[in-house]
Formats: sequence, structure tokens, C-alpha cells
Amino acid sequence: MSDQHVPVARWARPPEGPALVLLDQTRLPAEEAELVCADVPALVAAIRSLAVRGAPLLGIAGAYGVALAAARGDTVAEAARLLAEARPTAVNLAYGVRRAERAYDGAVARGADPAEAAAAALAEAEDLHREDAEASDRMAGHGLALLEELLPTGDLRLLTHCNTGRLVSGGHGTAFAVVRAAHRAGRLRQLWVDETRPLLQGARLTAYEAAREAMPYSVLVDNAAGSLFAAGQVDAVLIGADRIAADGSVANKVGSYPLAVLARHHRVPFLVVAPVTTVDPETPDGAAIVVEQRDAREVTELPSPAAGTTGGVPVAPSGSAAYNPAFDVTPPGLVSALVTERGVVSPVTENGIQELCSMSLSGESRSGNGMMNS
Repeated sequence: MSDQHVPVARWARPPEGPALVLLDQTRLPAEEAELVCADVPALVAAIRSLAVRGAPLLGIAGAYGVALAAARGDTVAEAARLLAEARPTAVNLAYGVRRAERAYDGAVARGADPAEAAAAALAEAEDLHREDAEASDRMAGHGLALLEELLPTGDLRLLTHCNTGRLVSGGHGTAFAVVRAAHRAGRLRQLWVDETRPLLQGARLTAYEAAREAMPYSVLVDNAAGSLFAAGQVDAVLIGADRIAADGSVANKVGSYPLAVLARHHRVPFLVVAPVTTVDPETPDGAAIVVEQRDAREVTELPSPAAGTTGGVPVAPSGSAAYNPAFDVTPPGLVSALVTERGVVSPVTENGIQELCSMSLSGESRSGNGMMNS
């Protein structure tokens, strides 16, 4: 495996571009291959197939997608609509699309020619990309400080679900960035990696990132997490988020909610790490979060890196129906703390979320009454 990282997302300029070039996550860990999206339909297909995924990175990709449409002379408003609707749960996607579209529309309103307006959209996408990298570093710092407060002695045994590292971010990620910070501080004893059925984002992607960071890690069957808690082998759970409602409810990869219940029962901190852009004040509570339902074949067939996210090896009788929500929703009462680039919210309440969203980066603080054991 190369020591050099293939960029997760990069803008290709002429003569190669304009295009958005992505690290194809459906082919990991077997192959580090790039996918060239030369137009918005190709990017929408990449988003839906999970070639590009993860809430913060989807926002970045959405912004670059608007810039791509503008650079090609396509109808920007229609491109923005297609991109924003590509995956309904991840709020960052629509956020990134709106930012780049507003930059484009603003340039047009000021009398810019098409090339200048396209450049304005691209500059906004590049700004978002940079801001996300900076947010990742801040989340890592706040998360490590919180872990040191909660668990001041001993090496840490951390459990994570899905993939929350460099592959979902402009920087080092969200929850995985905190794990990485703990590892670099010499505090990480063990990273437990949920395989994350049905598409194995933990086994394929988080393990890939953990190996590259030389972390001590083990992959586990999702259903084995309970036995780890019962054996006292988990000190904290760290996950990311795809949408956080105004009341603090958290939508994340399906399987997150059962971990929150286990953590509460075993009095283990359950931490959500996400940028403020993942908070959606327009979604009042967990019941209002639209949960994406995905193809039954992701459950009834084995995933294969060589064939994308689903392969041709059946694990259920032909024609079997499947319940395959991409996400579940964890109520705020089960979340010990929300770690963002602006600080930590604990307890997670509607007032705490409102305060978080109203803060500037210069006003970083801890909201609420501090961290309490769950």
C-alpha cells in the first residue's frame, strides 16, 4: 500500500478538466482508483452509488458539482436540484450545493460573465473544502480534550461505527479524527471497528484508514458489540452524523441507535462528532428526519469491491424482500455529548443546539452543564 494518499476529491482543470475527480470508495480497500466526474449526472451517480459518501464530503462534492455545471455552461439551477436530491438524509449535501449556487447567482446578479460566475462558484467550493479541513482539526482537539476529561487515566478502548475519517472529509474526518488524535497522543489502546452491515463501511473503509495510521484495531461483527460492552472492553463510543435535528436527534448510519442503547445501559459515554453544518434547524426532531431507503440487493447480495457496492453472490433466496434503511435516529437523551468545531454540547438539548448554531468560531465554549456519565 502506498504511503501517499490519493486525494479523496480534487478539482481537475483544463486540459484534463473541468471535472471533479474522486477516490472511488466502492473499490476500497482492494484498489485505490479515481473516478472522473465530467458532468453533474456522473457526479449524482457517484453519490448514489456511494463512490463518494460521508456527510461533510458530500457537501464539498455538491459545491464542486455546482461549479462543474457552471464551468460546462449547463443550467446551474437544475444541476443544483439534481445534486441536492441525490441523497435525502445527509443535510451537508444540500448545504454545499446552496452555498455554491448562491455564489454563482450573486456573481450573475452583479453582472459577471459566465466564466466569472463559474469561477465564483468554484471559489466557494474551494472555500468550503478548506473550511471543512479546519473544522476537522478543531473537532479532533475538542474531542480529545473531552476524552481526557471523561477518562483521565489509562489507555482508551474506543468503538466506532461506519466510516468517519479522511474518506468523509476535507481533513482527517469527524469521529475518526478524534480517535487519530488519541492515537497520536499515545492514549489509544484499542479501536473496535464495527463492520457496518450491509455495505461494510467499517470493515472496508475504517479498517483501511486505521491500518494506514498504524492504529491497534480489530474489526467486529456488528452484533458482537454487546458482548464487548458486557465484558467491559469499551470505554467510549464515537460516531459521526448525517443530520442533527433542532432537538439534538442524530441520524447516522443504521446500527448507531443500538450502540447508543448499549452505551446507556453500560454507562459508557456515547459521543457524536460532527461539524455544525450537519445541524439542520429546519428539521424539528428525529421524527421529521427523512431516512433514505436503499436497494434490497445491498442486503441480499455480498458486497464486492470489484463489482461496486453489490456483487453477484446471493446470501438470501432470490426475490427476497429486505428492510434496508441507510440510517437510524438516536434521540438526544442517549447522546452524552455532541462535539463540533465550535465546542462541545452536553447535555444535548434544543437550547444547547440553538446556542451552538448562534456561536461564532471566536466564541468557542462548552454548552450546558458539562459532561455527565451516561
